[in-house]
Amino acid sequence: MPTRRYGARVTAVADSRERTGAAPDVRQPRQLIVTLYGLYAREEDGWLSVAALVRLLAGLGVDEPAVRSSISRLKRRGLLAAERRAGGAGYALTPAARQILDDGDARIFGRRRATAADGWVLVVFSVPESEREKRHQLRSRLARLGFGTAAPGVWIAPGHLADEAVDVLGRLGLDGYVQLFRGDHLAFGDLSARVREWWDLDALRERYAAFLDRHGPVRARWARRRRPNPERAFADYVALVTDWRELPYADPGLPLAVLPSRWNGMRAAELFADLGSRLAGPARTHAKALIK
Repeated sequence: MPTRRYGARVTAVADSRERTGAAPDVRQPRQLIVTLYGLYAREEDGWLSVAALVRLLAGLGVDEPAVRSSISRLKRRGLLAAERRAGGAGYALTPAARQILDDGDARIFGRRRATAADGWVLVVFSVPESEREKRHQLRSRLARLGFGTAAPGVWIAPGHLADEAVDVLGRLGLDGYVQLFRGDHLAFGDLSARVREWWDLDALRERYAAFLDRHGPVRARWARRRRPNPERAFADYVALVTDWRELPYADPGLPLAVLPSRWNGMRAAELFADLGSRLAGPARTHAKALIK
């Protein structure tokens, strides 16, 4: 578990969660802040006061200095902008941050598993040596979208990602360097073996296993509860979404037919959906009480 710098209080919170079956606290404050803005700030016109953020993060075991430091980092990255409203200091989502969160909603909460009928989308690109930064940006963005590397300059993903790829690459001004093709695998070689070359499935399975280990006990604990505890639901729900939101990008919904048998990503997705449905309502109740 990474070393935390937020003092004895955070350690105590983490120890308490271990004892009661909650997910271990391994998240960075800035990750939690992004999750909070994604879940709750857009209902507040994209703005949260510093005081509200401090209250919200306190329930997640993060102290005020760590909150302010993380906000500063997100501001430097162009995701948050300082803004005063009704005499209070706070931070609003930038247009770039809003777009990132809007794009993420479909992946995180409306995830789709591809089938053989979807085929594949291929991205072929060529970037002049004089524009190496564009090449790096293009590779980073394709990886972020969940594409695997089929060959130098050739990236591949399930066909249902074609529209998202066209939209994102066009929006970033990278469309002039790429060509997109849609097609099927027709012959030569075992496609499942190729998928193992294009994506690191072993690493992905380990990430799913870690998610199941963290949040499986949380679901079991909530299944035994007779009445919801909004404060606890909030802490568990923010942790759940924070841990999950990168996984649908690492695994772009690869077809089950090309994945190893008993793929644990299916159990992880079911756990996220089931536990999320239990926690979202009471978590929102608690968050709104702290934001106002």
